[in-house]
Amino acid sequence: MGALLALSSAVVYGIVDFAGGLLSRHIHHAAVTFLGQLGGLLLACAAALLIPADTVHTADLLWGALSGVGSGVAMRFLNRGLSSGAMSVVVPVSAVTGVALSVLCGVLVLGDRPGVMAWLGIAVTVPALWFVSGGRGGAGQGTADGLLASAGVAVQYLALGQAASASGLWPVAAGRVAAVLVLLPDAARHARRLRLPPGRCVQALLIGAGAALGLVLYLLAAQRQLLAIAVVLASLYPALPVILGLALLHERISRRQALGLLGAGVATVLLTLG
Repeated sequence: MGALLALSSAVVYGIVDFAGGLLSRHIHHAAVTFLGQLGGLLLACAAALLIPADTVHTADLLWGALSGVGSGVAMRFLNRGLSSGAMSVVVPVSAVTGVALSVLCGVLVLGDRPGVMAWLGIAVTVPALWFVSGGRGGAGQGTADGLLASAGVAVQYLALGQAASASGLWPVAAGRVAAVLVLLPDAARHARRLRLPPGRCVQALLIGAGAALGLVLYLLAAQRQLLAIAVVLASLYPALPVILGLALLHERISRRQALGLLGAGVATVLLTLG
């Protein structure tokens, strides 16, 4: 069940990533990011109220808030990479490094002990994500943005995984509050960019709500699965925008991306069995 929830999180994140990329072609990335976090806050609060929690401790909310800081940092630098045209570097660097950091912290700090099959899946995931995203090496602003985003991704997943299951979904809600606060200064600098037609506002809010749903599914997965495995499965989301681009936008897929998609499928099987 934990593996299925983590994969569901990856699917939701993949759809959100695809939709956010399309929307960023029409409105400023600061508007997509900030309004998205507001939409995520609304969904997270509604979900937390609908699903009762047994006991909510301050520590659980603090872990959730730290996760939200990671989310805000990750989205800030991912979207900056998109706006500068360096997404082909930012996405693979952030995805691969985020997975590596999360797995290392899970094993070395939190005491996770994946089985042999799971380790094989983790080993396949890293190059698969790189190939799926069409990644390539090279220094520059794109690499720096990717590394900063990867740190945010790792903090997001690791911190949220520390919240007790008895706290329900309130850690996710606390995280959305923290993410909004982290992104508020950048939003203030681009205040005029936030004045959008109602339709665009709704689109950005829905994208953020989808991202919050992805985090809810990940939290439920982390409560039922080794954190390292839940992180890796949830981090397979870059594969879906490639598939959607192929199916809906008639984009061409490279041999590198095809190899990456195959690797992602193999990794999913290995991690699920492990």
